[in-house]
Amino acid sequence: MRLARFLQNGLAGYGIYMDDGVQPIAWEPFEDSDREESFQKLPHSDISPLAPVVPTKIVCIGLNYRDHAEEFGMEIPGEPTLFLKAPSTLLEPGGTVIYPQRSSQVDYEAELAVVIGGTAFQVSEDDALDYVFGYTCGLDMTARDLQMSDGQWTRAKNFDTFCPLGPWVETELDPGGLDLSLELNGTVKQRSNTSRLIAGVPRLVSFISSIMTLCPGDVIMTGTPSGVGPVERGDEIEMSIEGIGTLTCKIG
Repeated sequence: MRLARFLQNGLAGYGIYMDDGVQPIAWEPFEDSDREESFQKLPHSDISPLAPVVPTKIVCIGLNYRDHAEEFGMEIPGEPTLFLKAPSTLLEPGGTVIYPQRSSQVDYEAELAVVIGGTAFQVSEDDALDYVFGYTCGLDMTARDLQMSDGQWTRAKNFDTFCPLGPWVETELDPGGLDLSLELNGTVKQRSNTSRLIAGVPRLVSFISSIMTLCPGDVIMTGTPSGVGPVERGDEIEMSIEGIGTLTCKIG
């Protein structure tokens, strides 16, 4: 099932994405409590896509592909390296990443994103996938020059629009061997497979939940392979993951 989040006549809703439209299954009640809810299928032309979830936190993994660590000359960590992106970094599919004025180098990083479906704390690797709702495409945009100058990653990773996510959550998927690619202005820049992750999804869910409680809707960004590079204003990004779909965005 492909679960999408969308905007229709000013109201945010959730629905099942189909080739001929979206079947609404829920509306966010705080948007307009007086609206008469409709659950008739909506054509794609009647809706605007939103990031498919509203997480309390976005937990990201650094250096989780060996070739990515090698291209930056960094050692493979003994345990997953964690950092956070704020929910305010989320960007809808097809949206525009705003290039910060204070940065001179913004890089793309294509990643498999894991969406949590149940409250997870101190979960074992054997049980970890029971707490996963599904998977989507994610971009960890990074102000690389600020990351290097700061010596830590908070500012570089957390500008508004720095986490494009979508286009929907695929709930029926094995994350263990999915092809992943990114094109910049039609040229392939990243191509890999999730089988090359150093720490796979069960390990990540277990490790993170041993530190903090993962809540329904939270997102884990699993890391990016080699091929990371800079973008310029006016560029177009298209990233795809096998079995999920394609996420696009522009740089503005």
